[in-house]
Amino acid sequence: MDSSNQTQKIVIKETEVTDSKDIISTLHESTLGQILSFLPTIEAIQTCVLSQRWIHVWKSITSLCFSDSLPCYGKILKKEQFVNFVNKVLLHHLANSSITNFSLCLTRYSYDSKQVSEWISTVLDRRIQKLHIQYAGKVQFSSHSFFKCDTLVQLDLKVRCTLNVPICACFPNLRNLNISGVRLESDSCIFSEDIVLNFPVLKVFEARACEWLTMQGISIQAPLLEKFSLALCYSSISNESCKSSIKIFAPCLKEFSYEGDLELDIILLDSSSVCDASVVIVVDEDKKDMMESLGFQAHKLLSQIHQVELLKLLFYKVLMHSNDIFTHLPTFGRLTYLQLNEVTDEALSKLLHNSPILNTLVLLNGVSHDSNKDAMSYASSVPHCFLSSLRVFQFNGFNVHEHEISLVKFVMGNAAVLERMIISAAFWLRYSDIDMEKVKDNIFSFPKCCSRAIIEFSDVNGSSTCSGPL
Repeated sequence: MDSSNQTQKIVIKETEVTDSKDIISTLHESTLGQILSFLPTIEAIQTCVLSQRWIHVWKSITSLCFSDSLPCYGKILKKEQFVNFVNKVLLHHLANSSITNFSLCLTRYSYDSKQVSEWISTVLDRRIQKLHIQYAGKVQFSSHSFFKCDTLVQLDLKVRCTLNVPICACFPNLRNLNISGVRLESDSCIFSEDIVLNFPVLKVFEARACEWLTMQGISIQAPLLEKFSLALCYSSISNESCKSSIKIFAPCLKEFSYEGDLELDIILLDSSSVCDASVVIVVDEDKKDMMESLGFQAHKLLSQIHQVELLKLLFYKVLMHSNDIFTHLPTFGRLTYLQLNEVTDEALSKLLHNSPILNTLVLLNGVSHDSNKDAMSYASSVPHCFLSSLRVFQFNGFNVHEHEISLVKFVMGNAAVLERMIISAAFWLRYSDIDMEKVKDNIFSFPKCCSRAIIEFSDVNGSSTCSGPL
């Protein structure tokens, strides 16, 4: 191609760019406001310097997003400047009925509780759809305004506040709920009736480190709920008179997650659809007196989710005080993935025998053994899953104890369809005098029921060695 043609094309392209219309300037102000709503409010307002046309465009935004960590013209606002900025913006939008989203992220400074509460109350009265609050300090705002805000679609409340829950409340449009640090109290003196929370279209319910200080039981009605996650504050039910239950009606529930000490009764009224569950049980040292009932409570909860396909069962400071927690176990007839972090060899045996189609077993922190009992309690009979389904065995925190070595040997010698075994040495072995090479060679010499199985051993330095077909 000659140079004249190239020059002609360049001229044509430059003309096209020059003659192209300023499409953004032709858009209606409300449309521009919606576009600016995708920006943090402080950046949206900065567009007022672009031209005369843009001076008041930011006032049409439908989403307010404030963060005291975001810079303004390259600098972080001082506390007083940020407070004045939020007040002025809210003042301009008091008459704007189109505000649908409000986000307030306060991570840099401590604020007057009354000031923050006023900001939250102001937007609650605007009947917004999406509300996000993040602040480590305490605030107080009207519980009545909160439970009256029936336009909420998404709620993300990570703030230390107290909500007085009415005997019956409904959020007809709420689809996602995430609360943290909230203290829930009852404003009703009728203790014989449950507090009923209705969520007709809720999909996700997540509550972490909340205090449930109600003398009544709480009934959550969420027919479309798919994910339920509850991580309790361990001082949340320290008062005997406040111990109650949480009943969950969620026939579409797929994911269930619980973290706590089982002191609060969790009742799943319809759990047949749950396929993925995580149960983390932590008991404080000063609550050893409740260990007697822990086994029953654990059995009660596990029986409600016995149909799950994936189960993470994590215990902290529990099994050392309560040996009977696995005395009565349901059969996990659909379980294919099991993860454990603190387990005795006896408990592991019971779990394996009650999981007939288990495909993957993951041990996160070795296996303990009761010195008063005979070793290898599970060796008397081979679990059904060893014969037909167990394909992956991952053993993290391998301590090279005799009963752990016996477990590895038992799995290798009886898992008929095993494809891969991964053993990772415990970190503390880095400082021991144990000959890990000798341990590894000993494990590799064990007979394998499935000749195709790959045995992978990772030492304390992170290097891995494999034995078997690759």
